[in-house]
Amino acid sequence: MKLTINSSYQENSDQHLVILVDSEQIQNTATAYSIENINILVESTQFKAGLNESLPLINQTSVCANSLLLGLGKTAELKPAKLAEISKTIIKASQKKFKQISVDISKLPQELHYLFALSLTQAAYSFDEYKSKKNEFVLEQINLVATETTLNNEQLALIEAIQSGQTLARHLGNRPGNVCFPEYLADQAIALAAEFPDLLKVTVLDEQQIADLGMGAFLAVSKGSDRPGRIITLEYQANRSEAPVVLVGKGITFDTGGISLKPGAGMDEMKYDMCGSASVLGTMRALCEAKLPIHVVGAIAAAENMPSGKATRPGDIVTTMSGQTVEILNTDAEGRLVLCDTLTYVKRFNPALVIDIATLTGACVVALGSVLTGMFTPDDELAAELTTAGQTAFDRVWRMPVLEDYQEQLDSPFADIANIGGPKAGSVTAACFLQRFTREYRWAHLDIAGTAWNSGANKSATGRPVPLLMQFLANRVNTNG
Repeated sequence: MKLTINSSYQENSDQHLVILVDSEQIQNTATAYSIENINILVESTQFKAGLNESLPLINQTSVCANSLLLGLGKTAELKPAKLAEISKTIIKASQKKFKQISVDISKLPQELHYLFALSLTQAAYSFDEYKSKKNEFVLEQINLVATETTLNNEQLALIEAIQSGQTLARHLGNRPGNVCFPEYLADQAIALAAEFPDLLKVTVLDEQQIADLGMGAFLAVSKGSDRPGRIITLEYQANRSEAPVVLVGKGITFDTGGISLKPGAGMDEMKYDMCGSASVLGTMRALCEAKLPIHVVGAIAAAENMPSGKATRPGDIVTTMSGQTVEILNTDAEGRLVLCDTLTYVKRFNPALVIDIATLTGACVVALGSVLTGMFTPDDELAAELTTAGQTAFDRVWRMPVLEDYQEQLDSPFADIANIGGPKAGSVTAACFLQRFTREYRWAHLDIAGTAWNSGANKSATGRPVPLLMQFLANRVNTNG
């Protein structure tokens, strides 16, 4: 979606004009756009400019034949969470009719302009790859109008890059397991590098190479499937001298639970268990389009968790790349197994910090629902940076504990560590498991099990936390110059 920002409305007969209205300033808005008979219209329609309340104006303003007043309620009381509702209304009314529209955001508080622009691009997402009847959407450009704004072209370019990356992440998440499997993710990474050969370098490890590195935990998951696992790395601006930020994504392209089989109801949604890896690929695409001056490595642990004669059994003990041994008490706690070896592997990049992103635990969904991503880190400074980035991009996190007090729940009588810690604090003990493999660098873990996709009749990947990660990286660029 192309975005522009102007101080006044640029007349174009092909456009649709949406004017955001403060419920206490309807008359002022009408005067600014020479809307005829506004008092009669308001009275006859009982239009009060409440939140998301609309009033079509056909040939009633001289500047645009197709206009719409859209209420914000009292802007002083407007919350960022409501911007998504307003954006969906605008996009739904426009995407099948107009190639470009204008939206006057002058009455929207300036501190919400950036978020609103981002929200518009997110609302414009659609996925119809497997539909015989395609969505006939024509909207290509949104022209924002504001008499005063803090928005600039650089910010709009970043939003466009975020949208492109978030769209890729959503597409990958929405594709089924018979299409999107570990080798497919590797092919997507290779294709991305071919598109940006001067910015990206890709390496793909096959199962023999993974075995040669001693990644017994990763292979404990991938060996149960006929689809071989892959570890994929994408290095962005590898020529830069600074230590990279490393993003590690869980890429379980379908999760049956293995021998610890999941219930059948809702198992179709386990295609979304690779959304951590999708967010890494999406972030790498966004970086390439935004061309941020920063050194970043994306690493993807891609495997399929299936029950078979070769699958790992509960009680099996494996040796990780780090040399630590793990007793696998539950094969459905597989994400931490592929991640722990990958977190050891990325040490070779001498990272400035590592962030892993994973649909890791149902316990995090119970704790935080689908609003906030669980953030686990012992690093206060890193936690503050991620929290700030999340607020800016409205892709928010909530800090959860990752304390040594919980580590004893992972004790095993037969190995160095068990892969589950019992029924209590499941998301915390999962993070504590990963922490044992990250003590040599700064680290944060994002549990996106509740935020990576929406369930129900309109189930779909969200593309989170691509906005959070891109804002985090952009903030680091701005801070470090």
